[in-house]
Amino acid sequence: VQLQASGGGLVQAGGSLRLSCAASGRTFSSINMGWFRQAPGKEREFVALITGNYDTTYYADSVKGRFTISRDNAKNTVYLQMNSLKPEDTAVYYCAAKYSVGYFRTPSYYNYWGQGTQVTVSS
Repeated sequence: VQLQASGGGLVQAGGSLRLSCAASGRTFSSINMGWFRQAPGKEREFVALITGNYDTTYYADSVKGRFTISRDNAKNTVYLQMNSLKPEDTAVYYCAAKYSVGYFRTPSYYNYWGQGTQVTVSS
């Protein structure tokens, strides 16, 4: 599976962005897709996950109610709609894929990673 993230940019606080992650491979609909982010000097942290097959979603507490993860299996793409953005959301955002659902908040349990896209929120 190869992943290509896009959609990052510069936005003012309170604004919105939608990230996309295009995936290759014929098993996309059954694979679990996640978003992580990494700010300078900080560890990579879990943002959101959408499971394969049932589209169950999970979110970090810091983004719950503001971010929405979704997927379009016909386009092999997962999205992260980010609303009410805050300066502390500034980071490089990565999409990732894993075959199992367990330990989905832990980066090392993911099988594939995209290249990252920069999101900068100005105050």
